[in-house]
Amino acid sequence: MIRLHHSPGTRSVRTLWLLEELGVDYTLVNYALDKSLREPGYLSLNPAGRVPALEIDGFALFESGAIAEVLCERFSPDSLGRPAEHEQRAQWLQWVHYAETISQHCANLTQQHLMLREDHMRSPIIMQLESKRLAKTIGVLEDVLAQGDYMLGTFSAADIGVAQAVGMGQKFVRLDPFPHVADWIDRLSQRPAWGVAMKDADLFYPREFYAPWPLPDS
Repeated sequence: MIRLHHSPGTRSVRTLWLLEELGVDYTLVNYALDKSLREPGYLSLNPAGRVPALEIDGFALFESGAIAEVLCERFSPDSLGRPAEHEQRAQWLQWVHYAETISQHCANLTQQHLMLREDHMRSPIIMQLESKRLAKTIGVLEDVLAQGDYMLGTFSAADIGVAQAVGMGQKFVRLDPFPHVADWIDRLSQRPAWGVAMKDADLFYPREFYAPWPLPDS
């Protein structure tokens, strides 16, 4: 039995997308980003009170990179994953977890732009610094994707995790300076599993929270 605890538009999208690509049976439990994530029952699955939480074989995992490793090792070690002896194993692990390098800047910018609702609460300096740092992390991908259609030459879970993070990053940084990244996102968005995973992504926050702030040049 596999059960994914999920909120649209968050890091749990990575796990939902991966499950769809794997074609395995699972149950989806949706949550709003509210106090329900701090209820004792949910905290027993993810003590941080965040998503995702994945129940599998009687235990729960709550770190998206680790979830990707476990699911790929079990269901697709030679395609979406890379087995331990594979020459690309180290690179695969690097990119699966690089999603969090990007996401930390997205989280900081989300805090500044969306959670701090009054202008006097926000720091223009932090917003500018984090935007530039986010752009720098995406620039790393540009060099890699200039060499092929996917992070490791063929589509894998590495693309899933990093693309979800870049998708969040597009709220704060333009992709114009990164044409290979933009083409990669366009290519991935044609996959049926992407459509399932991104459904209702705008529910990440109510639409009225999204202010028309100017995006910085990267």
